[in-house]
Amino acid sequence: MADMELLDSARHGALRVSAAPDATRHFVQLVAGEFLAAALHYPILFARHPETGDLYPGALMGLVPEENLCLGPQRTLTGYRPADLERQAFYVSGENIAIDPRHPALGQPDGAALFEGDGGAAPALRRIQNALRTLHTGLPETDGFIARLMANKLVEPIELSFQFDNGESLRLDSLYTISLDALHALSDAAALTLFRNGDLQLIYAVAASVRHIPYLAARRNDRLSGLVQ
Repeated sequence: MADMELLDSARHGALRVSAAPDATRHFVQLVAGEFLAAALHYPILFARHPETGDLYPGALMGLVPEENLCLGPQRTLTGYRPADLERQAFYVSGENIAIDPRHPALGQPDGAALFEGDGGAAPALRRIQNALRTLHTGLPETDGFIARLMANKLVEPIELSFQFDNGESLRLDSLYTISLDALHALSDAAALTLFRNGDLQLIYAVAASVRHIPYLAARRNDRLSGLVQ
C-alpha cells in the first residue's frame, strides 16, 4: 500500500473515474456471489494465480491479453460488470478506501465524478463502495467453494482451440472448468453436502456458462475480418 493514497473528498474532490480500462481486461476475477449474474453473459473458468498457483475464478471476456470482446458500441460492457472491474483503482485499507493515483481509470476525460459538490459520494463512488464490499465478503466464500471443488475432484483442465477465417490459429491452455461427469459420479452424501452448502447451483451456472465461448470466437473472427471494431 506504499504507493496508495487514502481517498479524501477534499484532496480528491475533482477526481473522475472511467471504465475505459475495461477494454484491456480479457480475464476478470469473480467471487462466487457473482456467478449467477456473470454466467448469463460470459464463460466462467478457473485460472492459477501466477504467484501462488492457487485457482481463482474469472469471467473470460477475450481470447488474448489486452482484448475485451464483450464491449458494445459505446465501448462499455453489454452485460454484467464484475466487481473487480467496478472497483478499478480502489482498494480497502482498514476501514478506509485507498486509491492507486497512477491507475489508467483516473483522470480520463469521459470519467464520472466521485464526489458531489458538497463532498458526498456520487453514484460512481457508491458503485465502487458496493464493489469493494462484494469482494471483501466474497473472496473468503469463494476460497471455500474452490476448496470443496478440489476436495471432491471436480475441477478439470479445459483446452480451447480456435481457427479463424484469416488463417490465425489460437490455443488457450492453463484454464480449468468443472467436470459434470465427476459431479454426477459423487456419492449421494457428497452431493447432498454440496447442495446444503449452496454449491450445486453455482456449479451448474459455471458449467453452463461455457456456451458463451463460441460467441467470443465469433466476435474475434469478425474483428480479424474487419466486420466489427
